[in-house]
Amino acid sequence: MKTIDVSTLKKRMDAGEALHLVDVREPNEHDEFNIGGLLLPLGDIRVGDIEPIEQLKDQEVLLYCRSGNRSGQAALILESMGFSHVVNVVGGMLSWKEEFPL
Repeated sequence: MKTIDVSTLKKRMDAGEALHLVDVREPNEHDEFNIGGLLLPLGDIRVGDIEPIEQLKDQEVLLYCRSGNRSGQAALILESMGFSHVVNVVGGMLSWKEEFPL
């Protein structure tokens, strides 16, 4: 599994790169604060409900959660489902908020 830190991710976002961001947190967490990723909770990924990202199997998919734990689990699951380029955002939204306070 590949990883990316929040500083590098923010630079890529600020540069206007077209990124496939996936938020694997729960809806209430996503509603509270998010960086624009598609909401696809880890529980959905665990049961194979990945239709919203099925077409991204051969593209880079950047996964994030609160701390990087759930997104790491999601990355491993997606790799086992044939996704070839998943990236875990290390430290998740906790690191994001620490690095880039609102």
